[in-house]
Parts: sequence; C-alpha cells; structure tokens
Amino acid sequence: MSTEKTPNTPYLLTAPGVLFFAALLGAPMIMTLLLSLHSYDFNLGVQSDWTFGNYAEVIGDPYFQKIFGRTFGLALWVTVICVAIGVPEAYVLSRLNPRWRSIFLLIVLGPLLISVVVRTLGWALFFGGSGILSMVSQALGFGDEPVSLMFTFTGMTIALVHVLVPFMVISVWASLQKIDPQSEDAAYSLGASKMTVLRRITLPQAMPGILSGSIIVFALTASAFATPAIIGGRRLKVVATAAYDEYLSTLNWPLGAAIAVLLLIANIAIIVSYNKLVERRFAKVFE
Repeated sequence: MSTEKTPNTPYLLTAPGVLFFAALLGAPMIMTLLLSLHSYDFNLGVQSDWTFGNYAEVIGDPYFQKIFGRTFGLALWVTVICVAIGVPEAYVLSRLNPRWRSIFLLIVLGPLLISVVVRTLGWALFFGGSGILSMVSQALGFGDEPVSLMFTFTGMTIALVHVLVPFMVISVWASLQKIDPQSEDAAYSLGASKMTVLRRITLPQAMPGILSGSIIVFALTASAFATPAIIGGRRLKVVATAAYDEYLSTLNWPLGAAIAVLLLIANIAIIVSYNKLVERRFAKVFE
C-alpha cells in the first residue's frame, strides 16, 4: 500500500479541525457581526434594517472612548507587570533541579486549578474596606480610615496579574526548556560573562515564549469580564462589562454586539502590530 503524500494531504488532515472550529467559533462571530449592523428601538426592539450607526456611536462617543482607553491601558499595564514577574520566575524554574522544579511549578500553576471567580472574590475580600488590607494598614498605624482597593484601577491590576501571570510563566518556561545548555557552556568557555550569555544567548531564544506569553496575557486582559466586573464594578467599566450592560441592562443587543466586534478588531490589530514590531526590533538587536 502506497504511503506517498499528495499535495492536498495537509488540507484534508486539517479540514475536520477547521470545520469544527469554524462552526464553534466562526458562526457565533458572524452572527454577532450581523447583529451589530441592525438598529435598535427601545419600543420595538431590534430592527430589520442595516446600518453602521452602532459603530459610529461607539467610535464617536467620548464615554466609550474612555472605556476602550481604560481597557487597553489596563491590558498593557498588566502585560508589562506579568513580563517583569513571569520571565525571571520562569528563568529560575528552568535552573532548579527536577525535584524542586516540580514543586515550584505546581505552586505557580496552582491558581489555575481554582475558578477565576473564586480567586477574584478572594481579592475582593482582601481589598474591601473591612478586609485584611484595611485591618493590617490600621494596625500598623498607616491611617485611621479604612483602606480599600475595590473599584480602583490598582485593585483590578493586582487581581488580573495574579490571574494571568501563570500563562506568562508557562510560555517562557516552555521556550527555556528548548535551549541547549551546551550553547551557554560554550559561551562561558570563550570568556563571556553571565550577563552577556543572558543577553546574547538565553534572552533571544526565550523571546518566542515572551512574545507569545505577552500576547496571551494582553488578549485575556483586554477581554476579561469576571475580574473587572467584581473588582472594578460599575464605577470602572471595561469593554467587556460595557457590552454586558448593553446586552442585559439596556437590552440594546446591536450596540453591545458592535462593542464586542470593535474590541475584537482592536485586539487583533494591536497584537499583530506588536508581533511585527517586536520581531523586527529584536532581529536588529540580536544580529
């Protein structure tokens, strides 16, 4: 029996998966896009006409502009902090002996075993005016008034970093595991310092993990709902909570769909631009 591959073999092998994801993900996205192109009447509901008015309203309204700015500012800040924490943590994990590596890797990935809602509620109890943070700050004499990080940008940032930093660690650690130790040993034998080896050998080979981890963290932060909804509340809305309110509070489904589509488009544009920029910059630095 011949096992020779035909030019169409890769397409035939990937077709089932592509069709499955197209039905599971593509169909709802197309339906959301079509819904966003209808107008809405508070008395009659969703209309059968076609319009770009929802997109014009979202893009031109300073209220929504502020929400989008806050969302991507939060995503950028959380990504930077996750890189600052996750990259050194992954580097240390890759240098541990197998026994300790397994233990600390379990500690790092442990939060992923708990629901994000449960973890966020834990932070809410910690950040509240009568929570542990407030009691400790008053006990240490930092002030007589209750301290609360609920409904603050700082509180959302801390909670999201705790939720998402394991994704950064996993991505960077996977890249570091592929590095051949002999390449570092060869550099040391030629007189390179530890910083030189880290900058010229380790970091370039870890860049795919840093890049993929950054993209994952940024995308998950920009589209996060549970943590911003609990910690930020209605006082600090992000795009996901704004779309949720349009769907379930005002029942303006077309406007909520337009917000969701614009979030997707902005996310894709930022991620693709970031990917190309980082690859071009580091290609020049590490030549």
